[in-house]
Amino acid sequence: EEFLKELQANPGFRITAGGSRLCDGTSKYQDEFEREIAELVGVESALVVHSGWTANQAIWSTVPRSGDVLVYDELMHATALAGMKVSLALEQKPFRHNDVDHFIEVMENVKEDSSLVKAGKRCVIIGVESYYSMDGDICPLKELIEAAKEIFPHGNAQFIVDEAHSFGCMGPNGGLGFVKEQNLENEVAIRMITLGKALAASGACILSNNTIRSLLINQAKVMICSVAPSFPLLAASRAGFRILRTRKAQEARDYLHDLTIFYLDTLTSNPIYKKANAKGLLRMPVHEDGDWHEVPITHIVPIWTKPKHDNYLSFHLVRDGINGTPIVFPVVARGEDRVRIFFHAHNTHDEVIILVNSICSWAQEMMDIEASGDKNRLPTAARLAYDLLQKN
Repeated sequence: EEFLKELQANPGFRITAGGSRLCDGTSKYQDEFEREIAELVGVESALVVHSGWTANQAIWSTVPRSGDVLVYDELMHATALAGMKVSLALEQKPFRHNDVDHFIEVMENVKEDSSLVKAGKRCVIIGVESYYSMDGDICPLKELIEAAKEIFPHGNAQFIVDEAHSFGCMGPNGGLGFVKEQNLENEVAIRMITLGKALAASGACILSNNTIRSLLINQAKVMICSVAPSFPLLAASRAGFRILRTRKAQEARDYLHDLTIFYLDTLTSNPIYKKANAKGLLRMPVHEDGDWHEVPITHIVPIWTKPKHDNYLSFHLVRDGINGTPIVFPVVARGEDRVRIFFHAHNTHDEVIILVNSICSWAQEMMDIEASGDKNRLPTAARLAYDLLQKN
């Protein structure tokens, strides 16, 4: 409805932008929308692009300069890593996922190895995500920032935060994301948000200052060689931002959090899950401590399985009308196979119970197969899936 209202409010719109931002692709409508976002989030500049891939490619391929050093969480999104590969910053160092101590070790090594960075004449650019999409855990951003400022007192340690999975799902004043919720806006140089998840539109937006904005428009190849976002994309995103600030949207965010807790409580209290977890058939590493009532959590709740069992569980869920995506190497490390599950505000408690029952019925079947000793026996849903593949 909001999208249709936006179209009606702008009769005679052009569907295509017609050119890149550097040429004639910038419209008055896009300028106004970007200023609205910047004012809402509290940054100098908001730059809307076609996708999260476009945003990360533009940022990481263009912002780092020769002599800079890139330090990044080892689980950074593949789109960011792709941008780093063509960056002028040749020295690139990962740190163990969410490991503050290892981050400090890597940063200290950078300080000792690069005299220009140590003197504050080049930058350390640090890449992290707020919510990690494959594990469903949260970045210890405050601790990382505090450590970076202590190691590099010249202020040349700068953070880039990918907020694809947190923006719209958490944060104050309309779900404005993790960085704002943590009051770290002034400590983060660039934020990347996507518009196709919580905002239910398409595209992405780069939140930064005007210097970064100008640099990206004028030098990011992925933007120079691409037509600017079209009016329908911008209108859908603008409608999404309006909805984001409503009381109904805040109620949806609160409900999503409570629904995730309900799922974790229901699943982990099921005796079949407890047995399967003890056998190593199913596990949730992020929630092993059982403290989801006391600590912040995300709506991303992957179920880790034994190697190659992710497909079996996914087939079982799909048969029961549930979308559970199998994730394997090289997307995740070898031996860390999982089925990725997201909750949405439109999901119900009854649907959560159906999901839990489906997971546990699969786990029981797998334990029965294992107990039978028949190594050639496939679970029921897998047999059905393979039969369908053969027929087609």
